[in-house]
Amino acid sequence: MVINKYLAELLGTMILVAVGSLGILAVGGAGGPAEIVAIALAFGLALFAGISALGHVSGGHFNPAVTLAMLVDKRISLSDAIGYWVGQIAGGVVGSAVILAAAGQDGVAMTNTGYDELSRAITVEVLLTAVFVWVIMAVTRKAGSHVPLTIGLTLVMVHLAGIPFSGASVNPARSFGPAVISGEFTNIGVYLYAPLIGGLIAAVLYRLFPVKDD
Repeated sequence: MVINKYLAELLGTMILVAVGSLGILAVGGAGGPAEIVAIALAFGLALFAGISALGHVSGGHFNPAVTLAMLVDKRISLSDAIGYWVGQIAGGVVGSAVILAAAGQDGVAMTNTGYDELSRAITVEVLLTAVFVWVIMAVTRKAGSHVPLTIGLTLVMVHLAGIPFSGASVNPARSFGPAVISGEFTNIGVYLYAPLIGGLIAAVLYRLFPVKDD
């Protein structure tokens, strides 16, 4: 059923946001290097789990920027892309609702992404999203058992590099969910458009350096 793909995107995004956010709460926020490593692993392994469980249903995008790149590369139709985006945004909200139930409003507020300097946050979000989505486009061109782990580890890398500078969202749904549930929209704009720009850049890069068929 077509609806199963959209539900898979909702559930996978929920897993990513809920488990990753619990990782933030478990260490009390991104303070020192140890906390950054723990949060990076929480998000990366959550994505690994989601793709392993649901990737065979929808492809395991769980990120509007990934879906945009796949749409540009004609791997997905516009109607499916819209369904994926709705599922992903809803999944982000549901994932943060889980955090609300587990840790209350203050807990959700801790999981909001934020930045100190706008230009730096935009640069980091665009760059890291482009790298992340580019890797996804390359490794999913040919199916293999290594794909979920490769994508999950790439997200770990993104968080290790990006948390100190932008919070390392690289995913509009990941930031939109906490913003809606906490009611705090101050920084949300950057996390909506910068990853989408990064996704478009990834699609262009993949076109320049495509994975060839055997």
